[in-house]
Amino acid sequence: MGKTPPTVTAGTPAERLRTLLAVTESLTLRTPLHRADLVGRHTVAADGRLRLALPARTAVARNLLDLGETPALVDLTDLAPLPVRDRVRARATLTGWLALDDLDDGEVTALLDLASAELVDPDGDASVDPDALADARPDPLARYEAELLRHLHRHPDAMRRLGRRADVDLGVHARAVHPLRLDRYGIVLRLELPTHHRDVRIAFDSPATGPREATAHLARLTGAHLSCVTSHP
Repeated sequence: MGKTPPTVTAGTPAERLRTLLAVTESLTLRTPLHRADLVGRHTVAADGRLRLALPARTAVARNLLDLGETPALVDLTDLAPLPVRDRVRARATLTGWLALDDLDDGEVTALLDLASAELVDPDGDASVDPDALADARPDPLARYEAELLRHLHRHPDAMRRLGRRADVDLGVHARAVHPLRLDRYGIVLRLELPTHHRDVRIAFDSPATGPREATAHLARLTGAHLSCVTSHP
């Protein structure tokens, strides 16, 4: 008899880091001479490199215009979309060379040629290979996760049903249950216990390919009508 393949409950480190880059609004850029806190100014290029849009008047942009390239370090932090205790869900640090790409309309565009990447998250700390990151794609729920979690949290009956599932698995009774993370493999709940908190993953029967499948999975887990757990048509 063949062995049953192991159940996959999380993306690869490269996929998780690519997802973090896709959903995180802000990052901190450090060069040997300057530091910049950037909000809404990064994207990922088609070849997987991090692209930064820097106002030309900033010190880091002027330095880059003078030198053409500079060593750089980028820090990212992912926060839960709901106000739970210990909101940090993941951290990442990328190092490499920041190279000038374009200057247009008062904005300097730069690309980070990645040398190393470190990811710290609940699914396991990992070093991410630059080539693996270039080939990775974000989780298909990344764009919808925050909205889905907030919408689900507004339905206490659905949350109570999810909490009861987690209580049975852990043999505990939570004072409060909050949705913490959502990806194609399942949902992670934050259980507030009398003296501490604990996170537990409830896996989907099969990976979701998009928000419709994810909400169908959530509806089955909660026994709720689909419209009770999502605002998507």
